[in-house]
Amino acid sequence: MKTRVTELLGIRYPIVQGGMQWVGRAELASAVSNAGGLGILTALTQPSPDALLAEIRRCRTMTDKPFGVNLTVLPTASPPPYDAFLDAVIEGKVGILETAGSSPERFVTRAKAAGIRIIHKCTSVRHALSAERHGVDIVSIDGFECAGHPGEDDVGGLVLFAAAASKVKVPLIASGGIADGRGLAAALVLGAEGVNMGTRFCATREAPIHENIKQALVRASERDTKLIFRTLRNTGRVLKNAVSEEVVQIEMRPGGCEFKDIHHLVAGARGRAGLESGDPDAGLVWASQVVGLIDDIPTCEELLARMVSQCTEILRKRTAEMDD
Repeated sequence: MKTRVTELLGIRYPIVQGGMQWVGRAELASAVSNAGGLGILTALTQPSPDALLAEIRRCRTMTDKPFGVNLTVLPTASPPPYDAFLDAVIEGKVGILETAGSSPERFVTRAKAAGIRIIHKCTSVRHALSAERHGVDIVSIDGFECAGHPGEDDVGGLVLFAAAASKVKVPLIASGGIADGRGLAAALVLGAEGVNMGTRFCATREAPIHENIKQALVRASERDTKLIFRTLRNTGRVLKNAVSEEVVQIEMRPGGCEFKDIHHLVAGARGRAGLESGDPDAGLVWASQVVGLIDDIPTCEELLARMVSQCTEILRKRTAEMDD
C-alpha cells in the first residue's frame, strides 16, 4: 500500500499508532512497527528526558523498523522540559517526531536540522494549514469522533478529512473513528494518505494496559463515550464511567465550574492507576467513539494484516461493481 506517507516514513502500511499517555511504550510501539505500521512512543509518559532516551533504546532492541516519538505541548502552569525531551529524541536518533497540542513551530528548525520527519496532529483545517506553513512533513487531523481533545469546532471526520485534503498540500493522515479496513478505505477515498489509530491499538494484545480495561473497550458501544471539559472550552472525549459522569455533573452545576473543582477526578496519576489496576471506574479512560467497532483483542500484526486485506478487498469490489 504505497502512499506518500509510507514513502516518507519508510513503513509498509499507511497506519500510524497515535501517541497516547501511559500507553505509548516500547511494547506497543515496537509491535506496531514490526507489523508494518508506525509505532509511536509518548514522550510525556516518561518521567524525564533521560527516561525517554532509555525507552527509545529499549524500543530499538525490540524492532529494527522505524518508530517515532510523540511530543504533546499542553497549557500548564508548570510545563515539562520540552526542549530537553526533544534533545532525547535527537540523541536517540529517532527519525520521526509527532507533535500535537500547540503549534509545532518551536520544534521544526531543530528537528529538521537533525533529519527528523515531523507529523503534526491538529483538529481543524486552519491549524493544518498553519502547521504546513511552519514546515511539517505530514499533517494528521482529528475528527470529532476521536479520543482525547477534538477541539471546539465539533466537525466529524467525514467532512473534516475531505475538507483538509482539498487544501493541504503535504500528505494527510486521517485520525479519529478508524478501527478497521473500512475506515482505512474511507480515509483514502476522502483524500488522506494514511490513518492514525489510538483507541483501536489499546485493544490489542501488546497494549501495556490491564486486560479488564481492554475488555471494557470491547463491551462499549458507539454511545459509551462522554465529552468532558466542555464548559472549560477544552473538550475531551473519554469512556463513559463513574468518573466521567461525575465530572460532567460538576460541570453542569449552577454557577459553573473551575478546573480546580474537578482536578482530583481527572488527575493523570489517577487515570494511570486505573489502566494498571484494571478498574475501569478508577479514573479517566480516554477512548473514541470507535469503541463501537471493536469486538476483539488481536495482536498488532493480526490487526494490521486484517485491515489492509479488508481495505483492498473493499476498494477492489467497489471498483468492479462500478465497472459493471
